[in-house]
Amino acid sequence: MSNSQASTPEQAIKKYFSRASAEDFEKIPGNPIAYWANESLLEKFVSLKKLSSIASPKKGLVTSDNERFLKKWFEVSRNKVGFGFSSRVEAQRSKNKWFPINAGGGYRKWYGNAEILVNWENDGEEIIDYAAKLYGSASRQIQNTNYYFLECITWSNITSSGYGARYCDGGFVFGAAGTACIPQVENSIEGVLSFLNSFVAKYALQVLNPTLNFLVADISALPLDTGAAFSDQVKAASRTNICLAKEDWNTYETSWDFSKSPLLQASHSQTTLKTSYQRLRTHWREVTLEMQRLEQENNRIFIDAYGLQDELKPDVPLNEITLTCNPHYRYGGDKSEDELEALLLADTMRELVSYAVGCMFGRYSLDKPGLILANQGEMLADYLAQVPQPSFPADDDNVVPLLDGDWFPDDITLRFRQFLRVAFGDAHYEDNLAFIEQALNLKGKRNYSLRDYFLSEFYADHVKRYKKRPIYWLFSSPKGSFNALIYMHRYRPDMVSVVLKYLRDYREKLVTEKERQASASINPATSQGDKTRALKEVDRLAKVLAELEDYERDVLYPLATEQKPINLDDGVKVNYSKFGLALKKIPGLDAKDED
Repeated sequence: MSNSQASTPEQAIKKYFSRASAEDFEKIPGNPIAYWANESLLEKFVSLKKLSSIASPKKGLVTSDNERFLKKWFEVSRNKVGFGFSSRVEAQRSKNKWFPINAGGGYRKWYGNAEILVNWENDGEEIIDYAAKLYGSASRQIQNTNYYFLECITWSNITSSGYGARYCDGGFVFGAAGTACIPQVENSIEGVLSFLNSFVAKYALQVLNPTLNFLVADISALPLDTGAAFSDQVKAASRTNICLAKEDWNTYETSWDFSKSPLLQASHSQTTLKTSYQRLRTHWREVTLEMQRLEQENNRIFIDAYGLQDELKPDVPLNEITLTCNPHYRYGGDKSEDELEALLLADTMRELVSYAVGCMFGRYSLDKPGLILANQGEMLADYLAQVPQPSFPADDDNVVPLLDGDWFPDDITLRFRQFLRVAFGDAHYEDNLAFIEQALNLKGKRNYSLRDYFLSEFYADHVKRYKKRPIYWLFSSPKGSFNALIYMHRYRPDMVSVVLKYLRDYREKLVTEKERQASASINPATSQGDKTRALKEVDRLAKVLAELEDYERDVLYPLATEQKPINLDDGVKVNYSKFGLALKKIPGLDAKDED
């Protein structure tokens, strides 16, 4: 293990070639052969209570069809999601269809990875019936239902990065990949969580099972020193770490408790965007170092309690402080400090741009925190009912062009500039815009602008942020000469017709521009160099117009006549594919979800 220490070569040899008795192996549940296991730890397996007697790990739900029964929370209508219910009875009475489920996820400690929903409508009626028809009985796939929606600890069963336990407040079903540990002893959850996130627990898990698969039986068999785990110091540190991790998780819009860009929060907002970011970055650094300090103190307490001072050290490297705001964890690898800081700044500016686009569509508003429009078929009137006098209004027709120039007043680049003025004021507008463009230009391209980012990188970033389940859909001609975004929650059957109108208006504008360039190319007053450039532009525009004509005739117009309905309950994968070549292709969208 990386934290094991052998001070001399002789000790190292002794460690790997020491004699171990059969009696020692029998002290470990399951009798794994762990020649290197510390004698003090072996005794703890005998003298201490098993963790399962304090907080019982439980296997969770196997859906039998993840694509059908699981969705990212942002795919469906918010008004069909049941958050915060503390029992199955409450959940059933709510008449909601979708409920949060602990479904594993990447390596993260203390809090987070809360983004998946399960169809548990009417106490799981549909999913239970499906399993019963498939297997003859649902009980093998759907277990421990009486523990659903209770406060618990969860973790990802399989992860290559390490074991990370997380606190889960009530309201979740738990799945096969996100097993739950249910407290049996009152006020035990914080101490158990601290133990599970200690180096001692990880060391003991390697003794029990050296694979990357953390089984219920392994967690159940861990020896728990309740004196250490339930000390005031350990529990207080656990509460703090949960709060820090929760604040971090909710800073990003892929959390359902996201409120607004952290750069716009009063505690970080300064006179310029640059100084606002610097203040936010200072806060993030302080939070990361505080969690590191608390984790190290937590390790020290448990290492002392288990007598493992010769085996383990309490030091936690920065890349194991699992906060998204911590670039050492977020990006990892062998990058320099300057590289890490550049990546974090760029991503923070991308997140600000994403929030601004959300404000353009009415998903968010500068005037009200949290989600505004997040239900299927909502319109501008629904937005104005919640934000009667918006400082930065939502787009009226749910179409935002993304083009190579200011061809429309609601072009995405123009609208972002307006957002920047409203959100951060006019006084430092040029400096703020330059700061964003410089931060986004990681490759150091010449004359790189905000429009370049929107045309070349924004949608790829959006697809990545929403894990190939984008909520903004990009209508795009084959070579990308015409692009327009819509927000899927505001989709209505005539939406493609609205996009088609933009396409036709754009074509008319290009025809006019082509005629203007053709006139310039034959004007005696025009210089020879300008004539040459005008002729090249005429040729380019002719090709663009041909592309747009084909796109309209073969793709967009036939689609507009169909007036396709969508159902957000089907998720992005099903609905996005209905529009075929009209939308930007998303690599990997058709890949089967893992069970």
